[in-house]
Amino acid sequence: MNTQKITAKLKSFYPGRKVIVTDPLNPTEIICEVELTEEHPKWSVAVAVIDSTRLHYHKRLTEIYHIMSGKLNMYLNGQLHQLQQGDIIKIPPNTRHYSIGNETIVYVYATPGWAPEDHVLVIDKKEISRKKYDKRF
Repeated sequence: MNTQKITAKLKSFYPGRKVIVTDPLNPTEIICEVELTEEHPKWSVAVAVIDSTRLHYHKRLTEIYHIMSGKLNMYLNGQLHQLQQGDIIKIPPNTRHYSIGNETIVYVYATPGWAPEDHVLVIDKKEISRKKYDKRF
């Protein structure tokens, strides 16, 4: 994943918006927060560039992924969904999910708005909130 190129492109498309490389030591996902929860608590919008995401779920929010470019293998509760440009998939609360792509660009709509304490990572069968795992949030 070319983090510098992707980050620069996202910053040029969405000036002034926060761009997050989810794991700087092993970058597999870059997220641009386009519409923040702080601005609209009932919803948020992000653009994600995905090689892979960690297994996780959300306690409250529903996500809708719209594939803007590329292909994405999305696993919802262990079931594979093969997505391509133009496809849309809804991820209800408490659905364990992760995805694998190749710099796949995804428009992510969340309702209510995304919050780190609602993002629960599943690591070695243990669950930890994103807020406790990643101090940047």
